[in-house]
Amino acid sequence: MALADLEPSERNSEGIATAIGVLKQRFGDQLQTNQSLLEQHTHTMTYIPPQLPDAVVFPNSTEEVQEIVGVCAQHRVPIIPFGTGTSLEGAVNAPAGGISVDMMMMNKILAVNAEDLDVILQPGVTRSELNVHLRDQGLFFPIDPGADASLGGMASTRASGTNAVRYGTMRENVINLTVVMPDGSVVKTGGRARKSAAGYDLTRLIVGSEGTLGIITEMTLRLHGIPENISAGVCQFPSVEDACNTTIVAMQTGLPVARIELLDRLMTEIINDYSGLSYQLKPTLMLEFHGTDAGVAEQLQLFNDIASEFGGSDIQWVHTVEERNKLWKARHDAYYGMLAHRPGCEGIATDACVPLSRLAECISQTIEDVEELELIAPIIGHVGDGNFHVSPLIMMEDADEVARAEEMIERLNLRTIAMDGTCTGEHGIGQGKVRFLRLEQGLGIDVMAAIKRSIDPDNIMNPGKVIRLD
Repeated sequence: MALADLEPSERNSEGIATAIGVLKQRFGDQLQTNQSLLEQHTHTMTYIPPQLPDAVVFPNSTEEVQEIVGVCAQHRVPIIPFGTGTSLEGAVNAPAGGISVDMMMMNKILAVNAEDLDVILQPGVTRSELNVHLRDQGLFFPIDPGADASLGGMASTRASGTNAVRYGTMRENVINLTVVMPDGSVVKTGGRARKSAAGYDLTRLIVGSEGTLGIITEMTLRLHGIPENISAGVCQFPSVEDACNTTIVAMQTGLPVARIELLDRLMTEIINDYSGLSYQLKPTLMLEFHGTDAGVAEQLQLFNDIASEFGGSDIQWVHTVEERNKLWKARHDAYYGMLAHRPGCEGIATDACVPLSRLAECISQTIEDVEELELIAPIIGHVGDGNFHVSPLIMMEDADEVARAEEMIERLNLRTIAMDGTCTGEHGIGQGKVRFLRLEQGLGIDVMAAIKRSIDPDNIMNPGKVIRLD
C-alpha cells in the first residue's frame, strides 16, 4: 500500500448535512458531532492517516439501525459501521465523510444454548465480555485476535488469532447473522442448525465483507467446552527457519496444537522488555495444548521430539493460570511493545498467509528484504496456519524510510500471492490492500463488484473499502 492510494473521495456535503439534521431530531444525544469523538471513530491503530466521519450515532436496536440506514439511503450518505476501532487496514476511515454507526450500546448477550454449544448476542459484545459470561458454564469462545475487539467487528473482518490453528476463524464459528441491508431491510442469514445446504451461503458472504454489504445487528456463534487440560510454554531455536520447519512438521504430523506463535529474535527482546519476561534472545515458539491429561502429555512428547530434530530447546512450561495468562497477554501486547521499542515510531501492521509448506521460505525471504532495506521490522505470527506479520517501525517524518517500508510491504504481498497465498489471512482488506486484492483475485474481483453493486447500488455502505467501485 502507498499513502497516495488514500485520496479522499468526493463528498455529498448537502446530503450529509440533511441526514445529520434528520437523525439529530430523531435520536437526540445518541448522535454526536464533537471533534474529539469523531477522531476516536477513525483509523488509529497503524500508520494509515485518519479520515473523519461527520457524525457518530449510537443505536440501541436493530430497529434503530434500520432507521439510520433508511435516512442515509434516502440522502445517499456513507455509513461506516464501528465496533471498537481495532481493525488494522483503515476499515473504519471515512474517505467521503458520512455517519459512523457505533454499535457499543448493542452489547447484550441474548441467550446461551449450552446444550447446543451456541450463543445469541448483539454485535457490540467483546470477546472478553463473552468469555467472562460463559466461564461458569464450562464454555468458551476461542477466537482471540489480540485486541479486545467487538464480535460484530470480528465477524465483519473475518478475524482469527492465536487459537485459529485449532478452532478455526470467525468464518467457521459464525452460525447465523441478522443484517440490516443498504435499503434498510433486515435479513437473517440462517438458523441455529450446525450445517445447512439451503441455497447460497449468505452467512459467509457477510462474514469478511467489512461492513460493505450491511450492518450486523445480531449474531449466533459456535461455542466450545473448556478443555480438561490447558498447558502452555515456550520453545526456542537457533534460527527462524528451524522454528518454521518444526511448525511445518508438527502440523503435517497431525499434532492438534491449540496455539503455536512465532517470535523472531527482535520480537522476543521486545516482549521481554515490555511485558517483563526473561526468555533468551532467540527465535521462539509460544505453544499451547488442549485436551485430556493423557492426550496433552502425548502431544507434548511428540512436539519435543520434533523440535529436537531442529535444535529446539525443551519446552519451558508455565505452571499456573496466572503465568499462562501473562504469557498470552505478552503476545497480545506485542504491538504496543513494538511502539515502545522505538519511541515516536508508527507501526505498519502487515498480514500475510501462505501454504504451510512455503512458510519457512516466505519468512526467510522477507527477512532478507528487511535487512536489505535497512528497516527495523520484528516478525510475529500464527505460524500453525501459515499466517505471519512483519511490522516495520517507521518515523513518518522520514520520507525515505516510509518509502522503504512500503517497498518491503509491496514485495511481501507480491511474494505471498506468487506462492498461492493471500495478502491477508486475518486483518482484512480495508483501504490498505485494495490493490493487492485485485492482483490476488483477478477476475474474481469483478464478481465481488457485481455483488456489491447489486446489494448497494448507491455505494453507501463503507465506501472505499475492499472494492473501489470508482
